Amino acid sequence: MQFAEKLREMRKQKGWSQEELAEKLGVSLRTIVNYEKGQTYPRNRKLYDKIAELFGINNDELQTETDEFMTFVGEVYGQRGQKQAQAILDEVGKLFAGGCLEPEDEIAFIQEVQQLYLDSKKRAKKFARRVREK
Repeated sequence: MQFAEKLREMRKQKGWSQEELAEKLGVSLRTIVNYEKGQTYPRNRKLYDKIAELFGINNDELQTETDEFMTFVGEVYGQRGQKQAQAILDEVGKLFAGGCLEPEDEIAFIQEVQQLYLDSKKRAKKFARRVREK
């Protein structure tokens, strides 16, 4: 279960509206809506800690490896980077719709794609710096 689904389910179990959850976390309603739709992820790990504390769970129960990756991307590259990374992961996920890989192989492949994304962003950043210096 992804972060979006977990957050929505826990909020509903508490009987809270999205507005109430937003207020408790000190974020906007739009932020909660986007989290629950899976369109964005928290941009820093402190918010994950706050959510976990609010719902009385361990932070590890809240995030999957993909969620952790998206949080890291958000911290380093912002919301635009998160959207780019999510689009890539969505497209990669479509490759496995037929179930042609074992689950552990699929996870390994997705982890490699995540690493490729991070490596390419680093290279692009270095290239952009060199171009500006000229």
